[in-house]
Amino acid sequence: MSDLDPRTPRTPEERAEHVYDLYRRGSELLENGDYSAAAIPLEQARAYEPDKTSIREALGRAYFRSGRYAAARDEFAAVVERSPVNDFAHFCLGRALQKTGRRVEARRHLRLAAGLRPDRADYRAYLDRIRAA
Repeated sequence: MSDLDPRTPRTPEERAEHVYDLYRRGSELLENGDYSAAAIPLEQARAYEPDKTSIREALGRAYFRSGRYAAARDEFAAVVERSPVNDFAHFCLGRALQKTGRRVEARRHLRLAAGLRPDRADYRAYLDRIRAA
């Protein structure tokens, strides 16, 4: 949307509401399994709020589930940079790194995820798999 577009949010409140609507729409598509379609509103939300980790994480999930592993890696790396104790972001970054052939880096993030949440058997399972490979 351009500044001339009447749908362009004008006030901070309108902008926040618009971003939330985009995020909600993208999240619903993501939860319904329409991963490629989910990326569209989530990309728009990211354009407005590039520092929002919730948006970046959801977009990373959409990219990952649609097979866009390099793009997912970039989104999860941005989340980890802003929130270094986010176990899920480390786990997803590790998986995306693994899918893009960067096993050494993947192992590091999977190890961090498992260390942050030792109760997560799935984190340990993926870490064990990459160690064995």
